[in-house]
Amino acid sequence: MQKSLKFLLLTAIGAGACAGCHKNAVDPSAFKSALNSYYSGKQECVWTSPIKFPAQADTGKEDQTMGYDALTDAGLLVRQTAEKGRFLIGSKQVNNYDLSDKGRSMWTADTTQPGFGNFCFGHLSVNTVDGYTPSDPDAAQYTVNYHYGASSLPDWANSAEMKTAFPRIAAESDGQRAATAHLVKSDTGWQVTDVAPGS
Repeated sequence: MQKSLKFLLLTAIGAGACAGCHKNAVDPSAFKSALNSYYSGKQECVWTSPIKFPAQADTGKEDQTMGYDALTDAGLLVRQTAEKGRFLIGSKQVNNYDLSDKGRSMWTADTTQPGFGNFCFGHLSVNTVDGYTPSDPDAAQYTVNYHYGASSLPDWANSAEMKTAFPRIAAESDGQRAATAHLVKSDTGWQVTDVAPGS
């Protein structure tokens, strides 16, 4: 009986000591935190580069008007129809678009180009860290695979019309985008050196 108790006691001590063996394991939450820090400084916007208002679009070309019309329906732009003269062949119907009062309050101006800007709908954040290499807990750099998305959309961006007109809103908000990043250990923690978006 005494031998059995001694054996159980030694086993328990061994298990407790071994629990400390995993303290040096890789911590995926540290990768997630570093990636979220990286994304927090980057706004996601409807256009890939700033544009200027007022803007004009040919009413006969849906690819030109669809985005502007969705923003108009969301209350961010105002639209006026007009006719534009064309050399020798009469005129064509156009829409003139400009920022509404609501749009001006949502507009992110480009400080380097007067009159240019964008409508931004938020920041990306990491939903899951799916894997990393190498498995060595003492490595100074890792390749990390993860899924991400826009954490929350403003009301104006969260309509079916906006997601159709601007597919990037739909893609960034579903949380199913995959990416791979390289992270390097520094004195201040993990730093993201580059990100390669997946499908």
